[in-house]
Amino acid sequence: MNPIATSLDWLLDRTVVGGYTSIGYRLRGLEGASADPEGRLRGSHVVVTGANSGIGFAACKALAEYGAEVHMVSRDRRRGETARTRIAELTGSDRVHLHLADLSDLDAVRSLATALAADLGSIDAIVHNAGALLDSRQRSAQGYEMTFAAHVLGPFLLTHLVMPELAAEAGGRVIFVTSGGMYTARLDLGDLQLERRPFDGSTAYAHAKRAQMVLTAELQRRADGTTSFHAMHPGWAQTPGVESSLPRFHALTRPVLRTAEAGADTVVWLTAADRPDSEPGRLWMDRRPRPEHRVPWTHEESGDGARLYEACAELTGIDSQTSTSARKAAAA
Repeated sequence: MNPIATSLDWLLDRTVVGGYTSIGYRLRGLEGASADPEGRLRGSHVVVTGANSGIGFAACKALAEYGAEVHMVSRDRRRGETARTRIAELTGSDRVHLHLADLSDLDAVRSLATALAADLGSIDAIVHNAGALLDSRQRSAQGYEMTFAAHVLGPFLLTHLVMPELAAEAGGRVIFVTSGGMYTARLDLGDLQLERRPFDGSTAYAHAKRAQMVLTAELQRRADGTTSFHAMHPGWAQTPGVESSLPRFHALTRPVLRTAEAGADTVVWLTAADRPDSEPGRLWMDRRPRPEHRVPWTHEESGDGARLYEACAELTGIDSQTSTSARKAAAA
């Protein structure tokens, strides 16, 4: 990127509205730019959660267009099958598959990991996109706060259970789809599920997204070099989730919202490009690394990533889980 383009990119990013909307996407020259110019995605295996609408659907469609074998994860069979059929029709791909799992339900996550291990010898990338912005406090099947379970605990557990499949493919990648809402939140290690305050859906969502970013960096710190970890922010995109969960925000910003396809662009690029592996553990938007914090009071303290990791390990019981590779060997 030349100096003028770099300066423009920096300015767009700092103005937020200019950078997060369709304006920023166009001015950065990404509209119509291939996310996989070298054809690296052809024949790859990519798992996408929350795949039946919005960013997830758009990512699956683009991945299928680039020739990837796409494994869509949805919690609803009817919606998932409708989305799978639609993507197959639009792309002409016969390599689009549906798996059913509610990522907030840790037992369902374990079953999903078993199914993926049975179906796939290797996974090139897994995209953690599933989630929800709720208007009241709800509990997961295991009794955890639903937002934290769906955005943090489920992805954490699934990542660990399919690690053998990710490691089997040199350069395997894990991508968390986060949100600009995390810029307003500081990780609260003393109250990870925000039980000690009145429930606010937007606050719970922002806090879970902050936790995803902290986990991305911590997982990368612990990585053995065979798998890399990344987070991405899709900008402000026109999706069913935004329209239903944030109706006032949607009404105000609708004229400048990105398409879901533009929001998903960096997801697809992260699965294909070389550059992310030279800067792993980072936050990306519009194919560029971005700051993880905007204001000083959201910064973590040294060791917070490790403490969050250990808390998630305890809540998901990963130390007591039979590994995916062991289950495959037993099944054989």
